[in-house]
Amino acid sequence: MNELLIELSEISPREFFGQQNEHIELLKKYFPKLKIVARGNNIRVFGDEEMLEEFDKRFSMLMDHFGKYNKLDENAIERVLTSESEQDYQSSKESGETIVHGVSGKVIKAQTVNQRKLVELSKKNDLVFAIGPAGTGKTYTGVALAVKALKEKQVKRIILTRPAVEAGENLGFLPGDLKEKLDPYMQPLYDALRDMIPHEKLELFIEKGVIQIAPLAFMRGRTLDHAFVILDEAQNTTHAQMKMFLTRMGKSAKFMITGDPGQIDLPRRVISGLKEALLVLKDVKGVGTVYLDDKDVIRHKLVKKIIAAYKTIEHND
Repeated sequence: MNELLIELSEISPREFFGQQNEHIELLKKYFPKLKIVARGNNIRVFGDEEMLEEFDKRFSMLMDHFGKYNKLDENAIERVLTSESEQDYQSSKESGETIVHGVSGKVIKAQTVNQRKLVELSKKNDLVFAIGPAGTGKTYTGVALAVKALKEKQVKRIILTRPAVEAGENLGFLPGDLKEKLDPYMQPLYDALRDMIPHEKLELFIEKGVIQIAPLAFMRGRTLDHAFVILDEAQNTTHAQMKMFLTRMGKSAKFMITGDPGQIDLPRRVISGLKEALLVLKDVKGVGTVYLDDKDVIRHKLVKKIIAAYKTIEHND
């Protein structure tokens, strides 16, 4: 009797096998002549060599499906096991504006006109500026595009960075090591990733350096190849920081810069590197810029009203 051993890596066995191994039980129904044993991260399958080859092929299709959609259910398993190709088992509702499938199959889409513009600009340009106020989905859409690029193997890693201005001098007084001090400041980036990548896989990616979240100062001296890099809160960069960041771009890299010029936390008389870069690069080919506004706010409906109210006093300054 021949044996096939399959190890699940970067996949949670609990989610993949289903509650009480219900997905394994379904596989047994489709392959009644094989003996299938699931333990921990491993699956051992015993039987005829030809049947094992077919099982191996179908199981790979299931893993690809789970990797793409972060979800597996009875219907999906049946579609995969009875289809000839990927096109046959992808349901039509997966097409359209979906950027990526998040945790538990959550569909993450560009929800507004300008968010869709951001997605289109990212396809055509290696450097994109996404400018707009809080809540317009700049960072979230950017992270979704980065996760999509990683899943589709267009890049080998994701690097998310912010200038640590708001942490400022108080950083040294916070308890813990540097990572513990900076983690709260990087929290919005972690939150977006947790929506899109299952916990165990995300932890593994961070551990292996496939996903890196670091303050902007850590970018100095690096060349970023085969990476999707997002500079968030870029309005708080100085001239030197922005120039340093922009010149990190390596081969097959995608850079996205997000920021809100209305929320600058730099000391007075220090020019925002974001404002300067928008002027300097406005006519450079290969650079895309999208301006999001209060119509793109997808948080609580009050956020739009708050932004509008503050606009009136800011214009009167």
